[in-house]
Amino acid sequence: MLRGNYTARIDAKGRLKVPTPFRRLIDEKHGSEFYITSLTGDNVRIYPLPEWESIEQRLSLLPTMDPARRKFLDRTNYFGQQATIDAQGRLLIHPLLRKSAGVMGDVAVLGLSDLPGSLGARRIQGAHAGRPLHGRGRGGDCEAGNIRTVMSDE
Repeated sequence: MLRGNYTARIDAKGRLKVPTPFRRLIDEKHGSEFYITSLTGDNVRIYPLPEWESIEQRLSLLPTMDPARRKFLDRTNYFGQQATIDAQGRLLIHPLLRKSAGVMGDVAVLGLSDLPGSLGARRIQGAHAGRPLHGRGRGGDCEAGNIRTVMSDE
């Protein structure tokens, strides 16, 4: 499991620098390919490609016309794009998703305990800067910010 929270930065080119403590675990358990997407456009989720493929496999068990399946795939495909972590530990967040989620600059990257080894990152906003982020709802949604990354370590 990835736990805790670390401050990271999304640079001017839209690359998220994965915090070193999380990157070590990710490097040990996964390759360099990720799927970056969102369900709503107001946050970002980053999955190691094997984790995303596992989700796709579970979805393939549902009927093709299942409304929940279609809605999930429509949204995640609209916002989604495959990415490769670079040698400096950065992942490019697709421009459409960056704009929709309003993410740039400093973010808080959190370990999410509901998905094995998941990461969640949220933009640090004015009133919330320097304050702890408290989880709420499924997946550890936070009170502040707009980026959420998901990385499994199983």
